[in-house]
Amino acid sequence: MKKPKKVRQEELKDMIERSPFTTDEDLAKHFSVSIQTIRLDRMELSIPELRERIKSVATQEWNETVKAIPIEEVIGEVVDLELDERAISIFDVKPEHVFSRNHIARGHHLFAQANSLAVAVINDELALTARSDIHFTRQVKVGERVVAKATVDGEDDRGRTIVRVSSYVDNEEVFAGTFEMYRSNQ
Repeated sequence: MKKPKKVRQEELKDMIERSPFTTDEDLAKHFSVSIQTIRLDRMELSIPELRERIKSVATQEWNETVKAIPIEEVIGEVVDLELDERAISIFDVKPEHVFSRNHIARGHHLFAQANSLAVAVINDELALTARSDIHFTRQVKVGERVVAKATVDGEDDRGRTIVRVSSYVDNEEVFAGTFEMYRSNQ
């Protein structure tokens, strides 16, 4: 037996508060209604879609842990972060990021995504790029999505943290960089 709308919406709200990563499909099965009904209920209750809920929870968590740079200053959308281990960000190339004549992304945007991710992954109040060695391996065009993956690769002989960043479009590498990061404890 289906529950009245008001009761269903109250229970829906409680379920999402308890488990923000619940999908619309799971909610529809639980309440024995269509996915569209769940989406309409969420809209009426001003509850964002799953991706926005995940982003909100992650951003809240990372704002409390990221030390070297405010999370909103990282170029691209951070989707995974484990301090002093690894990080991933997504950057969608829009018309304002490309040369108007050929629609190719300006290199400084790809560098900024990689460099800011290298800074964000460092577990220190102060992290600065001391040196970088970068390579652009293919052009990126407007409308493409760049996924940057940073990995902390230990320390060099001066105690600087080495962060390797590779950026991909559809699993094809478009950028690679090695960043020597200065930390305040050095």
